[in-house]
Amino acid sequence: MTAGHPKSRNHPNSIDNPSRFNHYIGMSIASDSDRSPALPGGHKWLVFFFVAVGIFMATLDGSIVNIALPAIMADLGVEMVTIQWVVMIYLFTITSLLLGFGRLSDILGRRRVYATGLYLFALGSLFCGLAFNASWLIASRFFQALGAAMIMACTPALVVDTFPEAERGRALGLVGSVVASGLTTGPLLGGLLTHYFSWRAIFYINIPIGLAAALAVNILLKGSRADISRPERFDWPGGLLLALSLGPMLMAMTHGYDWGYTSPPFLALLALAGVAAAALLWVETRVAHPILSRSLFAIRLFTLPIMAAVLLFASLFCLVFLMPFYLMHPRALSVQAAGGIMTTLFFALFVISPLSGSFSDRIGSRMLCTIGMGLLALALYGLATIPPDAPLWQIGLRLGLAGIGTALFIPPNSATAMSAVEPWRRGVASGTVAAARNLGMVLGVATAGAIFNNVFYQLSGGLNLKGYAPRLQGIFMEAFHHAMLAGAILAALGMVISYLRGPEGK
Repeated sequence: MTAGHPKSRNHPNSIDNPSRFNHYIGMSIASDSDRSPALPGGHKWLVFFFVAVGIFMATLDGSIVNIALPAIMADLGVEMVTIQWVVMIYLFTITSLLLGFGRLSDILGRRRVYATGLYLFALGSLFCGLAFNASWLIASRFFQALGAAMIMACTPALVVDTFPEAERGRALGLVGSVVASGLTTGPLLGGLLTHYFSWRAIFYINIPIGLAAALAVNILLKGSRADISRPERFDWPGGLLLALSLGPMLMAMTHGYDWGYTSPPFLALLALAGVAAAALLWVETRVAHPILSRSLFAIRLFTLPIMAAVLLFASLFCLVFLMPFYLMHPRALSVQAAGGIMTTLFFALFVISPLSGSFSDRIGSRMLCTIGMGLLALALYGLATIPPDAPLWQIGLRLGLAGIGTALFIPPNSATAMSAVEPWRRGVASGTVAAARNLGMVLGVATAGAIFNNVFYQLSGGLNLKGYAPRLQGIFMEAFHHAMLAGAILAALGMVISYLRGPEGK
């Protein structure tokens, strides 16, 4: 057994040790994979299936709840300002804890963290379904998000551990299709369950699926690479400070416009995030096994794809957040029609992602990611000039182009970032990939909301968009176009960063 293999118990005290870092950088990722026996074809796809079940449930629960919010609000007798926390607590918790759980999976083994996440997710779903008031439901959603964060943090690493390098792009492309399926299925399934049963059914359905998947994963992955553990301490101060720096920052960004950018809550949250970030940087230079490794971010083919991923999801969610408002207000479509046209985006993602992943296994990620970012920028620029009465085919064309660009980008980008990292650090790398996605989503929503609301406020003479009227069409479209142009600029910047990563070495 070689000293650099993850099974070795002779790691130095710090993962930033220069000799260890240089050893791994000089070692071929492919040769490392060759030293561990590959799983049989049928077995690895069975593992993929149960990994896909977990990521599907976690993604589905991020979108399925939205459609049931009016029913939940009416049943529990609370206002919108309270019920929105059912969604927000889920997103903030996942984003804040992804890196920590990724690092924990490097130490304890990905099987244990992933299976525990499935159990917690199922238990949290039970508590959500039993909630008798809004406070209970919000607390249960936090508990459920702990499990979802464990699941999401491990998914890319489990796929990379299970599949040889030549098949990783294809496998991660299929993960992209699973994510798209969850996003697309959520509103439809949530509407059906709420209509025919109760809003509680959207949580109860997770329980048998989560428990079955956890049992299967425990059996299938026992003794595999996903079962490798390392005798290191978890950086609890770093994990806590990371959550305290991300959570308040995301909260401030999300509510900055509503509260005011000079309001005490906004400034207090930014101050808390700043102090926590400064403390995190200080702590991480003084622990043996930091949650944020400097040597990890010194890898070009890891850092630049992560930066590009943040920009892609930020630009994409400028579109995802504001597009329904355009479709239902100036374009005057019904809720059902608006939902149908939005599926164009996710359908393109579902179809193209596996093809993009397989193609990247042969030609690499640089050009695919650059072209994907370019297509997304082009789609957003098209939306920045779209008229209020655009034909549906023109709207669908722009959304489809955005979906194709996103699908071309995500699988190659994730495969490159994960393959550039040593096997013994893929857990924290996996958590970073997932955190980049969630951070980009929040940045996109915050950016689009701030630009749209500021432009609308200025042009309308101090009005906010609380109720749309035809007389506001011109002002609405001007604000919408500004937000879409900002998304296009973000995508164009991501295109440059995608190209600067350079070619992958073999």
